[in-house]
Amino acid sequence: MNEKTVDLHVLMCVCGGIAAYKAVEVLRLLQKAGCEVRVASTQDGLRFVGSATWEGLVHRPTPTSLYGWAESSIPHIYLSEWADAVLVVPATANTLAKMATGIADDLVSSTLLAVPSEKPMLVAPAMNVHMWRSAATQQNVETLKARGVRVVMPVEGHLACDAIGEGKLAAVEDIAGAVLEALGSREDADSSRALVGRTVLVTAGPTHEAIDPVRYIANRSSGKMGYAIAEQAARRGAKVVLVSGPTMLDVPEGVRRVDVVSAAEMYDAAVAAFDEADIAICAAAVADYTPAKPADHKLKKAYEHLDMLELVETRDILAALGSLKEAGGKRRYVVGFAAETDDLIANAFKKLEHKGCDLVVANDVSRTDSGFGSDTNHVSLLSASGVEELPTMTKTEVAARLLDAIERSLFIAS
Repeated sequence: MNEKTVDLHVLMCVCGGIAAYKAVEVLRLLQKAGCEVRVASTQDGLRFVGSATWEGLVHRPTPTSLYGWAESSIPHIYLSEWADAVLVVPATANTLAKMATGIADDLVSSTLLAVPSEKPMLVAPAMNVHMWRSAATQQNVETLKARGVRVVMPVEGHLACDAIGEGKLAAVEDIAGAVLEALGSREDADSSRALVGRTVLVTAGPTHEAIDPVRYIANRSSGKMGYAIAEQAARRGAKVVLVSGPTMLDVPEGVRRVDVVSAAEMYDAAVAAFDEADIAICAAAVADYTPAKPADHKLKKAYEHLDMLELVETRDILAALGSLKEAGGKRRYVVGFAAETDDLIANAFKKLEHKGCDLVVANDVSRTDSGFGSDTNHVSLLSASGVEELPTMTKTEVAARLLDAIERSLFIAS
């Protein structure tokens, strides 16, 4: 891990588990990367690594209680405001449950509850395999992920309890790397407010192209990816307009949804909304073709056979927005999605080059972990600077990583 001088603040919350000793190594890696690290520990955490160790490494007293800390009479508020990012390592089942339900009954849980939503929060769980696999823990983890908490997943191995299975703390290099990735650099940290006050246009879902009033041509898009992007953008302070094809999803809080059905309706709504937008993210799976002459009545199969269906191309929304992104003297940022089943990167680069995009999200929809309707996605982010392949993660996590990339670009350009 390369040494840096970035002066970023990382609060490390240590919980009571045998893996607490590895938190020392995580701390040293973060310090080597240029971060200033402070440690808050639960009382059980001190049974594994004592205050003297932490104080020797960070050169400050380690708070372990809501009371009697010399630096502040309200340590949980002080620490949550001081931090640029917060890491819980090892995150025990108990602490995950407290975080998921909002319990604040000690210093660590109170501090975690007080962390502002725009700051990166990461957890690195470690516990017995059965505790990890329990329905309660898995539900708590999913709840935290949905709120934008980044989970550095435990790995399979020989556990301290002599069991073998999932629950072993991830490699310390991976944990430190995840923190640094969340922070990026001083510039990235400053760019975390880049979406505040900006208008973000998101298209999502499928379109339905009418054959007659009953039948239509469609695809399998659920809209989950676009809705996750809209939700995360709103959480970062953006004004979000979500142009959505037919889905079964609820409107994310703070998002204005414009409902459409056909590709033509989505084109008109997207172009209209683009006039006020600063950023457009075209995540919808728009039909490429539509029936040329849809019937005005339900076709009767007994005497109105569909032996041939004449199709015409729909208007290309992404290309239209790309051509308009500098209209009126206003420079907009345009993101496209490339859902492919073969030659993923090559086809995505063609879209980047020919449709005026600043960034393309490429995903192989033939994969079981990244196809239409799944809760996870495996994507690569393509821009003029190259390709960043992301691991398989939830669509909420993909949305967060995509917005991170956009924020970095906006900050650098400003």
